[in-house]
Amino acid sequence: MTDGQDLAVDGGPAVRTGPPLPSAMSADGRRIGAEEEAAVLRVLRSGMLSGVWGPEVPALAREFAEQVGSGHAVACSSGTAALHLAVAAVDPEPGDEIIVPPISDIGSVAPVLAQNAVPVFADVDPVTGCLDPDRVAELVSPRTRAIVVVHLFGKAADVTRLRALADANGVMLIEDCAQAYLTPVSAGSALAGTAGHLGCFSLQQHKHVTAGDGGLVVTDDAGLAERMRRFADKGWPRETGERAYLHFALNYRMTELVAAVAREQLRKLPDVVTARRRHAARLTAQLADLPGATLPADAGDHSYWYYPLLIDGLDEPGLQRYAAALTSEGVPAVPGYLRRPLYAEPVLREPRTYGMSGYPLRGSTEYSDGLCPVAESLVYRRLVVLPCNENFTDADVDDVAAAVRKVHTRLATGGAA
Repeated sequence: MTDGQDLAVDGGPAVRTGPPLPSAMSADGRRIGAEEEAAVLRVLRSGMLSGVWGPEVPALAREFAEQVGSGHAVACSSGTAALHLAVAAVDPEPGDEIIVPPISDIGSVAPVLAQNAVPVFADVDPVTGCLDPDRVAELVSPRTRAIVVVHLFGKAADVTRLRALADANGVMLIEDCAQAYLTPVSAGSALAGTAGHLGCFSLQQHKHVTAGDGGLVVTDDAGLAERMRRFADKGWPRETGERAYLHFALNYRMTELVAAVAREQLRKLPDVVTARRRHAARLTAQLADLPGATLPADAGDHSYWYYPLLIDGLDEPGLQRYAAALTSEGVPAVPGYLRRPLYAEPVLREPRTYGMSGYPLRGSTEYSDGLCPVAESLVYRRLVVLPCNENFTDADVDDVAAAVRKVHTRLATGGAA
């Protein structure tokens, strides 16, 4: 690349001229092979596909609890279901409050509404995008029942302070670890999911490991684990041998096919995370001198679901153009990660919950612009999400670095727009 070349978005030559980068949406970006094929055939040939009676789901739960370092694990049908199990285990009263982050998938918030509680949004750290414990502390009230913290993009949130805050106020800490498999909460320490009272994981297509969909919740509390197992199975206490429905609950059961694939994927997980960390370190080294850019904070506590890049000095159209320019160079990039903070979504703003009632939000809270200014700055003006994949080659990482340097020179350091 020469300094005089135009951006690809403007008709110039793209940095990456070969095949697309490996992606979680295609086989070249997943580690799915003979082991998963054999697992699926094992289940099919057994004739037992239900996780209620088959051996795969309980085996997955045992193995995952051991891998994470938790006393119990409960399997379910999705990452959102995992969060719903956790919120249901907290068992809030209607109108109780649960503190949540504004930058996440709606799956971090929808379970709060499903249990008739009110999401209260706390602002985030300006570098990590994870919940800021100081902002959370300002929002804890007598109606607070839990805090949901997301380890965004695989970076550990400050769960040590959040757990202390939760314990001091008699509330539960729920960790959303969908993007943070095998992430230490600090260098060399316990893993994400075990610092809080409940830790939730996803097996969705884009995650570090996948079974298409599926979820897991870990806890050291046997009572919480029992309540979550029953909530995933219609409130049915199967261990007693009776057909009874002890409390309101849904059917979030995992199938044997999902569990069998997930067991094989989890065996590959350490290598997947190691590869992503290696690629991220290579990319960081090549971008370390980029002016006006903040690279991911990593003290050995990052597992790189994606690689978040922060850019100074852009407005909203500028951020959109920056990401579009990277995509045209052959490096798919997402501006802001979200289109808007979660509290600006119609489901909460209008609100669209239970019929026309707006319950439990209408009349109890208002989600206005400016609610979380740091989150809005990240989503609208600063955050560009870059791909990170375990199957990248060094050449792939070098292409990502070259594309970022090219676009950054033109659009973020005084070059021609």
